[in-house]
Amino acid sequence: MPKRKAYLLRIPPDLWEEISRWAADDLRSVNGHIEWLLREAVRRRRAPGRREAPPTPPRED
Repeated sequence: MPKRKAYLLRIPPDLWEEISRWAADDLRSVNGHIEWLLREAVRRRRAPGRREAPPTPPRED
């Protein structure tokens, strides 16, 4: 199995709760659900027929 990159993610508690409920509904772990969400976003971004990339949101560091 290929190595995975560990990454610390800080998210607001309300977003965590929403993702946690969504993951439970889909019988996934929160980590697995976040990975699925990211893969879906990348897949949609690469989809044929897409006109242009959306504007990049400002970073909140």
